[in-house]
Amino acid sequence: MPSSSWPTKADHPEEEGLIGCADAHPLGGPIKLGHDNSNNRSFALRLGFRQIDGFRKEDAEKLIAARGRGFEGVRHLKRASGLSGAALSCLAHADAFRSLGLDRRQGLWAVKGLDGGNEASRTSVPELPLFTKADPELLHREPKVQLPEMHLGEHIVHDYATLRLSLKAHPLALLRTRLAPHGIVPNAKLAEMKDGARISVSGLVLVRQRPGTAKDVIFVTLEDETGISNAIIWPSVFEKFRRALLGAKLLAVHGKLQRQGLVMHVIAERLEDLSGELDLLLLDEQNPEPENIPETPEANVKTRKRRGPQIAPRSRNFH
Repeated sequence: MPSSSWPTKADHPEEEGLIGCADAHPLGGPIKLGHDNSNNRSFALRLGFRQIDGFRKEDAEKLIAARGRGFEGVRHLKRASGLSGAALSCLAHADAFRSLGLDRRQGLWAVKGLDGGNEASRTSVPELPLFTKADPELLHREPKVQLPEMHLGEHIVHDYATLRLSLKAHPLALLRTRLAPHGIVPNAKLAEMKDGARISVSGLVLVRQRPGTAKDVIFVTLEDETGISNAIIWPSVFEKFRRALLGAKLLAVHGKLQRQGLVMHVIAERLEDLSGELDLLLLDEQNPEPENIPETPEANVKTRKRRGPQIAPRSRNFH
């Protein structure tokens, strides 16, 4: 579970591991986060509660005050902290119950099984005399359900929808095999190329800026799984590819590399909106239904249908 950013876990090392964070699972191997009921006191990487969309500071403070020596489960957490069903749902959507042995889908299932977990969707049931003296814990006990496992791409999309980032993997790491046949190289490759080389890069759009002193030149920063790249968009290119530049979440830049020492930019000649590729992350990697996947990024942009959560990185843009 994410730790609070009011204060951070680093400020209270004695509380390390009491409740876990949105799990990190990079392609190179897992990073264990949160308490694993062992004597392992290794360091952990955690995100702040304020990173979770919709999770209030007041709820974070309640949780911090109640966690003490940790929680036995979601029901214990709710009872100890007094968090509402909406707050618990925010935590579950953010994949924050890993340290309780629950992934995102299992956490949501557990929250919806609580009294008040989703009050609006519940049907009122009259109280029956037969159950008035029964142990409440026995009444709440439900048989275990085998839920479908969420694949990595699905987790990444939901991470971005709730946290605006993912510690499990970068979206481009899963899409690299689709981009490579079109000549799009990882951003890290720029360091190996010479000035003037023709290059195609892509990434999530982090920054679009047009300084007042730059004579309408636009600077764009793109992020992929290997790092960032910077592109320069001349006014003539901007006018030609305005829609792609302003609307893309995932943008491809085709042009020439300009470098002076360690400073590198791609001088853009053509831009592509590849945002539709991000929708493919929701498809099961074991059963991707290839007949429904366009063969090229260009075709995918034209035919995509937006459903469910979307990857929307926080970007800084000119207006």
